[in-house]
Amino acid sequence: MPSDPQSDQIIPHVEGFFHAASNTISYVVKDPQSNACAIIDSVLDLDYAAGKIAYTHADMIIDYVEKHQLSVEWLIETHVHADHLSAAPYIQQERGGKIGIAKQIVEVQEVFGKMFNAGTEFQRDGSQFDVLFQDGSRYLIGEMPAYVMHTPGHTPACMTHVIGDAVFVGDTLFMPDGGTARADFPGGDAAQLYQSIQKILALDDAMRIFVCHDYGPDGRSIAWQTTVAEERAKNIHIGKGASEADFVAMRLKRDATLAMPALIMPSIQVNMRAGHMPAAEPDGDVYLKVPISGLKSKKSS
Repeated sequence: MPSDPQSDQIIPHVEGFFHAASNTISYVVKDPQSNACAIIDSVLDLDYAAGKIAYTHADMIIDYVEKHQLSVEWLIETHVHADHLSAAPYIQQERGGKIGIAKQIVEVQEVFGKMFNAGTEFQRDGSQFDVLFQDGSRYLIGEMPAYVMHTPGHTPACMTHVIGDAVFVGDTLFMPDGGTARADFPGGDAAQLYQSIQKILALDDAMRIFVCHDYGPDGRSIAWQTTVAEERAKNIHIGKGASEADFVAMRLKRDATLAMPALIMPSIQVNMRAGHMPAAEPDGDVYLKVPISGLKSKKSS
């Protein structure tokens, strides 16, 4: 079993790719001792109004992989994203790699499978993914050890990946001046989010944190790298020892003011399928649904 990456003091090379349409940062994480890499939170371009997809952002990552002669071993999803579609199947087809997500994907699939009336043909067992990670799961990128922390609260299937000195937190944390994730999606929980963040903040001060989104608060330049120490000291929502009660009260008040992400309807339907589109209809076209009742759980399919 790989040893704890914190004690190894391995410093992977991390390359970020900013997707302006969704304010998402995708990452290529390279083992410093080999050409092996992982791709984290890839993005498929979608023109929702026109009903068209494109591969511009994914091809940018593939071009980087090819230029540096990297071998893709993993395609990691930190959670089921609600603001962009995953490009993992497309990159897997082009460059290989195993698609991995938290085992709690089955909870997300159960809720949203009913919400979108996906029917019995949609398997709610996580089988669309190659690997389902558990809390504490360990894996290798080349010879570089990595491990996973279950950090729910934003969604039930959120996981933080610790790879050498790099920590990929998904939506759980933003840059210190951006705060923290919302907790009002189905399956979200502000108190649970607080406890998850405490697990991240308990890591070594110098660990590098890489966030999944940045919106450039107050007009600053887009950024995606910070440290555990900076988050602990300066995060506007949870820094300086904020209490759980204060955090939950803040999150509930703030979340009540937030609009739903523009691409939440198509994103969840695709991402709960590991980035695959729903099956084509008899006319040969693929369709994505919009329940007019909104994001409300249903009791039966």
